[in-house]
Amino acid sequence: MKPGWNYKKAGVDIDKAEESLERVKVWAQKTWRPEVLSGIGGFAGIVQMDRKWRNPCLVAGSDGVGTKLKVALELQKHDTVGIDLVAMCVNDVLCSGAEPLFFLDYFACGKLQKEVFEAVLSGIIKGCQEAQCALLGGETAEMPDMYPEGTYDLAGFAVGVVEEGEIVDGKDIQEGDVVLGIPSSGLHSNGFSLVRKVLQENGIPFDAQVEGWNLAEELLRPTRIYVPLVLSLLREIRIKGMAHITGGGIVDNLPRVLPEGVGARIRKENIEVPWIFGFLQSIGQIPESEMWRVFNMGIGLVMIVAQEDEEKLLRLCHQRAEKPVLLGEIIRGERKVELVG
Repeated sequence: MKPGWNYKKAGVDIDKAEESLERVKVWAQKTWRPEVLSGIGGFAGIVQMDRKWRNPCLVAGSDGVGTKLKVALELQKHDTVGIDLVAMCVNDVLCSGAEPLFFLDYFACGKLQKEVFEAVLSGIIKGCQEAQCALLGGETAEMPDMYPEGTYDLAGFAVGVVEEGEIVDGKDIQEGDVVLGIPSSGLHSNGFSLVRKVLQENGIPFDAQVEGWNLAEELLRPTRIYVPLVLSLLREIRIKGMAHITGGGIVDNLPRVLPEGVGARIRKENIEVPWIFGFLQSIGQIPESEMWRVFNMGIGLVMIVAQEDEEKLLRLCHQRAEKPVLLGEIIRGERKVELVG
């Protein structure tokens, strides 16, 4: 008589996942805030709204890391993509003026590899600590018939809170307002389908030394988390609108926060474009217009303030060792970005 089937023979090792999750529970508690009543381990996490909020509005966002994971898999370096995952979600939530409260992750794979799983989770923990939010829970899915062995995918979910009267929604943006940018740390987590194709077509491995730079380090440099900076600024100055510059670049992302009747004029020459973008454009013969529609080109977050607040915002940023870029101004138009220079 043939031996019977069980879950492990079908490709799912529950015990292995549980061993890792026990460690993750301990790590996650390092991110907990006072509002968290329970987190990883139960069927759901519980957060109590602090009494400091008078008219709280919840703000939620979800995102992933995209095909940057392909680079991590090939280089077998998995401790930074978790930071990307958190960053892509909390930066979006931040654009409404919200303080991130908690984060949840979804890790899906064909066969769970503990070392890989724990490396990814270590990045998520680090990202949550930087974003000052709690890792409240998540889901680990081992699906051998869905994902080839040795691969995985990630998704993340962030929830923040903002006072009703302090929501940043861009509705008061008007002609003459000033547009400033906060530098990115590089590629962030966008455009990697194009990045990978360009490198592969030119026979350049992901771990090559290029122009004196370590390409692997550049490709896997995690997305900047802007939460500490922006929350501190919002306590001292009114920011009319913010845009997280992800896929679509400044050209497609900035209009999302502009009201009807205005556009933005952006001066490209004011931006110090990191070397990686010029390198990719050169070897891939990518048109400049395409570069500005795919990549952040060195600017990860855009803020819009009234003209009379420009000097104060610059001063506040400099006090925080930040180097903002004067990108341009708001002009009459229909929610379009005009690139000049």
